[in-house]
Parts: sequence; C-alpha cells; structure tokens
Amino acid sequence: MAKEQFSKIGYVLAVAGSAVGLGNAWKFPYMVGENGGSAFVLLYLFICFLVGVPIFMAELSIGKLSESDSVNAFRKLADKHKNLWQYVGILAMVTAAIISCYYIVIIGWVFKYFFLSFSVLPSDIESSKTIFTELITKSAGEQIIYFVIAFACCFYVLSKGVKSGIEKLNVWMMPSLFIMLLIMLCYSVTMDGFIGSVKFLLIPDFSKISLNSLLLALGLAFWTLSLGMAAIITYSASLSDDTNLATSTVSIVLINITLAIMMGLVIFTFIFEFGAEPSQGVGLVFISLPTLFAKLGIIGNVLAVAFFTALIFAGITSAISIVEPFVFFLIREYGMSRKKALGIVGIGIFIVGFLCVLANIQGVGDKFMLFGKNFFDFLDFTASNILLPISGIGGAIFVGYFMKRQALYLLFSPYMSDTIFNIWYFLLRYVAPICVFFVMINALFFAKG
Repeated sequence: MAKEQFSKIGYVLAVAGSAVGLGNAWKFPYMVGENGGSAFVLLYLFICFLVGVPIFMAELSIGKLSESDSVNAFRKLADKHKNLWQYVGILAMVTAAIISCYYIVIIGWVFKYFFLSFSVLPSDIESSKTIFTELITKSAGEQIIYFVIAFACCFYVLSKGVKSGIEKLNVWMMPSLFIMLLIMLCYSVTMDGFIGSVKFLLIPDFSKISLNSLLLALGLAFWTLSLGMAAIITYSASLSDDTNLATSTVSIVLINITLAIMMGLVIFTFIFEFGAEPSQGVGLVFISLPTLFAKLGIIGNVLAVAFFTALIFAGITSAISIVEPFVFFLIREYGMSRKKALGIVGIGIFIVGFLCVLANIQGVGDKFMLFGKNFFDFLDFTASNILLPISGIGGAIFVGYFMKRQALYLLFSPYMSDTIFNIWYFLLRYVAPICVFFVMINALFFAKG
C-alpha cells in the first residue's frame, strides 16, 4: 500500500485545521468572556507555550519516528512493555472518536444558524434563546437533519484520503477561514465597540486571575491544540522528510492563537457595541450573536452568513482530524480499504451521535442518564476531563521517559539548538505531565455541577 504524504504546507494547514476548530471559534470566546478577558488570554498563551507545545512536539515525534497509526506507533517505539503502551494509543484514538460523535452534532447546530442567517434573525435575547432551546430540546427531527448534513460533509472529505481529501480541504478552507475573519475584523474596526473589545482582550487585569483560572486556561490550551486525540500522531506519520519540524510547530501554534484572538475581537466588538454581557457562557455564539447581527439589518445577515460559514469550516477541519486516527488504524492494522474502514467507523459515530441528539430532547434524554448527566454531557465530561488528560499524560511520559533521548535529539537537532532541545525535554518530563495531572484532578473533584 503506497504511503500518502502531506506536503509541508499541507501538514501545517491540516494540523492547524485540527487545532482551530470549534474550540477556538466557540469555546475560546465564551471562556474568555466568563474569566475576565485579557489576563485569562495571557494565561492561556503562557500555558500554550509552557505545556501545549512540549506535548505537541512529543506527539509529533511519536508519529514521525514510527510513521504509523497511534496504536502501532507505541508498539514500535517502546523498548519494553509494548502491549501495555499500545493502550495509550488506543485510548487517544477512542477518545477522539467519542469526541467526534457529539462534535458533529454541534457542527449541525452551526449549519442550522448558517441557514437561519439567510432569513429574519431574532431581534432580542429572549427570542434567540427560545430558538436555540427549542432546537436542542424539542426539534429532534430538525437536529437530525443538520447532524446528517454535518456527518455527510465530514465523511465525504475523509473518503478522499490524505492528499485529495484532508490536505485539499485544509489548503482551501484554512485560508478562506482567515480571509473571512479578516474581513469581519476590518468591519469590526469601524464600530465603536472595537475599542472595548481590544481593551477586554489585550489590556490585562490580573485581579481577575485565580487558581481556577490557571486550571481552566490549561484545559482550554489542551483542547484547542488537539492534544491527546491521536490527531497529531496520525498526521505526523504522513509527514514528508523535508519538513522543518520546529518552524511547522511554531506556525501551527501561531495560526491557532492568531485565529482565536481574531475570533475573540470580532465577537466582543459586537458584544460591546450593543451593550451585551461578555460573560454569557456557552450561549455567547448561538444566542447572543444572532440578535446583535439582527441590529445591523441586511449587513448583519451578510456578516452572520460569513461568521457561521467560518464556524462550519473550523468545525469540519477539526472533525475530520479526530476521525482520521481510527480510520488510519483500521487501514494499517487490518489492511482494510479506506471505504470499508470509513463504513465501520462511520456507523459507530452515527449511532452514538444520534443518541447525543436525543440526549437533550425533553422526555427522551432523561430516560438514559449516566451519573446524573444526560448522554451528551456525560460523553463531553468524560472525554474532556478524564480521557484526554490521561492520554496526554501517557504520551508525555512515554516520550520523556521511555523513548530514547538520542532518537529524539537526532529528530529535532537539525531544526533547533541544543539549548532549545534541552528546555523542551525538561518541560516535557517535569512540567507538562504535572500540569495536565492537576487539570484532571481539578475537573474530577472541583468541577461545578
């Protein structure tokens, strides 16, 4: 079987597409809004480079040195306990598949708002809240239609493979996403609320920072960089040998951060322009923004279409990156065709995603509660707060303590100085695992609700 490889730009855009998903477009703004703005942003950036980059490079090294799927990568690189370490790869792969089940449901919600943007937008918060609430709690049929649309888009791209599907999509979608955000940002600059947005995001008030803020920023960095999901390992296995690993890593992280800040500036400009509250939680995008766009008349409809198109692009590029590891494993491990592997994975994701749709429907979701949570919330909590951290710690410990340091040095030394390599290795061994461990402990024992 011929090995498909990413081009250098294709790899950067594909991995950036994985990182720049709904985490940055949806989760980043509302978490920043809830946690005081700029000081939290600085904390998030600090954690990205202190913890996120070391783990990112660890996962990159696993993929590149093994040139294999996430399960066989651990088997191939482990000097001993190969059968034990393979479970880290299995955990990452399964976690990514679990996340994709409810993630595609959320992309379906975005499709709903994309189509809504062509009609009359809700003019007040109450009517907007009613639309969103009825969508997720009463409109099972409508949700299923949008879920099927999102599912079909993701699996169509995956069916085309690495070069013709994933790379081609990202080479087109990532620049398009940037251009759309840039246009919206330029429009935002003309509004009075832009100054408030800049102050909120870029001028820090450290009195807003607490221990809980540190832990939330760490969790956000972990989520938005797609760590612990096997995506980085899988994509790096298809990385061409002439790729500069250091500059590629920095480029991916900077693209991720830049688009997050741009998205934040656009969203909070509208929030401050019309006197809304930035700390509105998860409804910031789906409830608040449509009412703000409505105040701008036909221009608001145009901006809403552009905004939700950008969210669709961001969501699909991420969704395909977290489904691909399982598909890649089945192809490599069992010699399946891509079509057959996609069929097996797709059936599982569709069934679980269908249950996630039903989980929020009144009179249905409460019939299958797990540990006091509906099925959707249970999957989200378990994947985000338990499985991802365990997978991240496992990968960091494996590279830091069980892979040969010399092999890592030979991989990275052409692209970085000995000092930079030693700093990365120290952070990977002693800082990143401890920090991620505390995120998990915080989520398990101190999470609200």
